Amino acid sequence: MPPSGIRKFFDYTSGMKDVISLGVGEPDFVTPQIVRDACVSSLDKGRTSYTSNAGLPELREAIAEYIDGNYGVTYEPANEIMVTVGSSEAIDLALRALITEGDEILIPEPCYISYSPIVFLGGGKPVGVETTAENQFKLTADALEAKLTDRSKVLVLCYPNNPTGGIMTYEDWLPIAKLVEERNLVVIADEIYSELTYGDKHTSFASLPGMRDRTLLVNGFSKAFAMTGWRVGFVCGHRELISAMLKIHQYTVMCAPIMGQIAGLASLQVGMEEKDRMIESYNQRRRAFVQGLRQIGLPCHEPQGAFYAFPSIAHTGLSSEQFAHRLLQESKVVTVPGHVFGTGGEGFIRCSYASSQLQLEEALERIRKFLDVV
Repeated sequence: MPPSGIRKFFDYTSGMKDVISLGVGEPDFVTPQIVRDACVSSLDKGRTSYTSNAGLPELREAIAEYIDGNYGVTYEPANEIMVTVGSSEAIDLALRALITEGDEILIPEPCYISYSPIVFLGGGKPVGVETTAENQFKLTADALEAKLTDRSKVLVLCYPNNPTGGIMTYEDWLPIAKLVEERNLVVIADEIYSELTYGDKHTSFASLPGMRDRTLLVNGFSKAFAMTGWRVGFVCGHRELISAMLKIHQYTVMCAPIMGQIAGLASLQVGMEEKDRMIESYNQRRRAFVQGLRQIGLPCHEPQGAFYAFPSIAHTGLSSEQFAHRLLQESKVVTVPGHVFGTGGEGFIRCSYASSQLQLEEALERIRKFLDVV
């Protein structure tokens, strides 16, 4: 199991000066002041204890209201929602609870780098399902069906997608949902970027007919709410699935930190305007950055979600690893080579546009000059 390909390039910058990082998927905003103030106030009141394993009841109630109001899926806060240490823990718990040795776990790729290693650690077999730039990196029923076997058990979804920025509409999901039902699959829907969509409103997979009870809906506060360091996520699903995950959660982390949970609650109660302001800023950067990539000669599909662009570098004759490494060493711009994101990622690099407009403009100029000498 290799180390993180994202963190490897991040670590390369240690000791380097004047580096522009488009590598790590982290908002350049700090957590809004109104949310930080709520946490500080709770600390002043001495709220530093454990919470229940599943999380603060008031936070689970707020999550239920948020998911119902935004995505049209209803969950019972008492036994169908669990607060986790980031959405990453929720994905780990879901896979560990579901995998029996040898199960095949279907993963549309390119995708977030953690899914396959977690499947491996849980004793399962990750099976990549390729998506393509020509199809805007959407998952198709034909591609999925071609990978199904008698051992297929779980389908892991990541839309809006990291690293491509691809999204799926309600119409896109319908044939996928039909296959899921026919083959009796369980779905883990990682929707951490659900707020970060710039055209069509996000469609939660759990909202499709018949999909609620066979879907574990994973989300959190890190991306849209600029709360990466607080490590607060959540998972919603059928009570039997949540109960199984809760057993593992109890014995590994006990509960998510109360300070982070309070901050998450404040984000849902009083931080929505700040969230919307940040999203509008990402949208402005998205349009300018993608246009800039195309102008300097890097073909790039239009990302409709998350905060990543995934331009093609295939025409340079360099592998994605070579391109990213040379770009860092010669031009001091950090990107992530596409091959680390799995099947179909070679020939691309991931660029996060969650950086200031000035940094993005400077990064584009440095990449332009680099392309002149490649």
